[in-house]
Amino acid sequence: MLLLALDTATPAVTVALHDGRDVIASSSQVDARRHGELLLPAVDRVLAEAGSRLDAVTGIVVGVGPGPYTGLRVGLMTADTFGLALGVPVHGVCTLDGLAYAADLEGPFVVATDARRKEVYWARYADSRTRLTEPAVDRPADIADRVAGLPAVGAGALLYPDTFPKAHEPEHVSAAALARLAAERLAAGGELPAPRPLYLRRPDAQVPKNYKVVTPK
Repeated sequence: MLLLALDTATPAVTVALHDGRDVIASSSQVDARRHGELLLPAVDRVLAEAGSRLDAVTGIVVGVGPGPYTGLRVGLMTADTFGLALGVPVHGVCTLDGLAYAADLEGPFVVATDARRKEVYWARYADSRTRLTEPAVDRPADIADRVAGLPAVGAGALLYPDTFPKAHEPEHVSAAALARLAAERLAAGGELPAPRPLYLRRPDAQVPKNYKVVTPK
């Protein structure tokens, strides 16, 4: 097994390589505006650090969000392209699950990432491997009663201390955590879903109303 993991659902552009036993190389850079520019150089860097080649990869792991439309699709399209070019499976993992796994908490807790517009993407967890609720997008004040008293991780939780007073790191997901979680599930005989994006709201960019198509007849 040689898994290439990547995620662009948060401001972190993160890549890791897992050899079936552990992560052998990883890279993470935080820059919300340069996902497309940073991702492929990060893949090259990780492969070089591991002394491996892209054609040795046996599977791709990609974070499926939730996340902003533009950033999220960079990782998903890259993962799909690698999968098609190499003829290997592409496995989707919820980005929030990767953060929960990295947090390594025992009791109930919350993962919340920044959804912008004064909202968070969030879900509740029983432990680092067990999600209790489907990912959702809400204003922090609207979910205060549902997360009251619970520890929380993620950039969204750190942004809103009134709702998440027990917030702490990790702030962003790491591909290393995604790779370890995926490898663990695959080794246990589980199946990982196809990489379908978790778009919980429409993209910011919209076609203007009364848009006129100007093409020659």
